[in-house]
Amino acid sequence: MKLLSGNANRALAEAIADYLDTPLTVADVRRFKDGEIFVEIKENVRGEDVFVVQSTSAPANDNLMELLICLDALVRASAKRITAVIPYFGYARQDRKTGGRTPISAKLVSNLITTAGADRVLSLELHAGQIQGFFDIPTDNLFSTKVMEEHIRKTWDVDGVMVVSPDVGGVVRARALANRLGADLAIVDKRRERANESEVMNIIGDVKGRRCILFDDIVDSAGTLCNAAAALKEQGAKSVAAYCCHGVLSNGAVERVEKSALDMLVVTDSIPASAAAMKSKRIQIVSVAPLIGEAIRRIANEESVSKLFD
Repeated sequence: MKLLSGNANRALAEAIADYLDTPLTVADVRRFKDGEIFVEIKENVRGEDVFVVQSTSAPANDNLMELLICLDALVRASAKRITAVIPYFGYARQDRKTGGRTPISAKLVSNLITTAGADRVLSLELHAGQIQGFFDIPTDNLFSTKVMEEHIRKTWDVDGVMVVSPDVGGVVRARALANRLGADLAIVDKRRERANESEVMNIIGDVKGRRCILFDDIVDSAGTLCNAAAALKEQGAKSVAAYCCHGVLSNGAVERVEKSALDMLVVTDSIPASAAAMKSKRIQIVSVAPLIGEAIRRIANEESVSKLFD
């Protein structure tokens, strides 16, 4: 087995390599002066089972091209099987037509990855589960629920916890966490007038005196979470924390979290944390390296990946 990393999230790739006790394959992933990406693999990978770790987070297009070129280089180097390990699939929110003459970019990106030479895909907390069907190759989608559950049990008194879905679309995800914790479930009914802006309309469930845990897959501008936290506090919630797998945290999100009613925001290292996020006292980062590393080990050994979530 070989592990190859692009430049999107080198720290996570190194942590995965440490978990697997397997060094990262030596490779040169760099740019020419005009911005073109060049990849040269410095080790023999002929006949190897290779896993390429590369998130497509910001700058999304550069990181996506790095992934595609790494895949092409491995195909031409006669790797036996190539798995694209994508902790954060950056185009996942464009999974449907939202209006006339608009693209389904998640499908386009999945086609690019397949055409570039990936034999299978390993992702983490896809925005929509049906994106797995966009790929015509085997695809495993990992869930951060177990990682978040462990942090919640270490941090909070689970007896007083209520899991809250920040919108109707995330109910299935939130219910899975609530079932693991043996907690009640509440839902925030919101209306979104335009992208990255939301207005809380109603809270479905009695949150008075409860420790509320907002659970979502992505926190981008953090507007939804901050509005939801304020609404929950107004309804009498004792405290409000948010757990989100992918900490995009764009457009002043860290400052927004600092000024919000959120007591804590927990994200994973699927996306490298910004300097502002690292300095924030309200933002904590948990690692998904053991989860991804174990999934890689199981795929390489032809073992069940689904048993990770039992």
